[in-house]
Amino acid sequence: MTTSTGRRVTANLCLTLDGRYNGPGGPSDFGAFAPYVTTEVARDHLTRIWEGATTALLGRLNAEGFMAYWPSVAEDADADPRDRGYAKWLVDTEKVVLSTTLTEAPWERTRVVNAPAADVVAELKAAGAGDILVNSSASVIKALLSADLLDRLYLMICPEIAGGGRRLFDDGLPASKWTLAHQETGELGELAMVYDRVR
Repeated sequence: MTTSTGRRVTANLCLTLDGRYNGPGGPSDFGAFAPYVTTEVARDHLTRIWEGATTALLGRLNAEGFMAYWPSVAEDADADPRDRGYAKWLVDTEKVVLSTTLTEAPWERTRVVNAPAADVVAELKAAGAGDILVNSSASVIKALLSADLLDRLYLMICPEIAGGGRRLFDDGLPASKWTLAHQETGELGELAMVYDRVR
């Protein structure tokens, strides 16, 4: 039997009003989010997601995109301090990348695991301290929602209807109840919300 250290499993994602995490142009269509991700509310929300986290759990595609972009932000003295803070955290924290194709980790403090997300989370919860943050990796978030293993959701809702693209909340998820722990509205109508799982 696996013991648990009490670590929380958290996840963050941006969604459109119609519940999509990308647009009709495919996995890299983030046009609906672009106007909102650099607002004051979004940057404060970005800080909120990583402050208690000690592990980043990522899918391969997000890991490749993040590690191609954020390390340079960590070194950019002109970057917004909140962006720099997140970037430094991402570079310095333990990263676990779920992948069936990578065989070795191309970044420091990273290990690659070819296993179901639920199994990896059980292993991570058995040791260490601090939150385990599923960092904008929708495929991992979906798997953990299906297994009812998420304890906190950080959602940024952008006031646009994408009209196509992938949805986060698919039919067939187990029913669950959540309580609103934080909410903030930005000048452009974006909503930053934090939901905790009621167990």
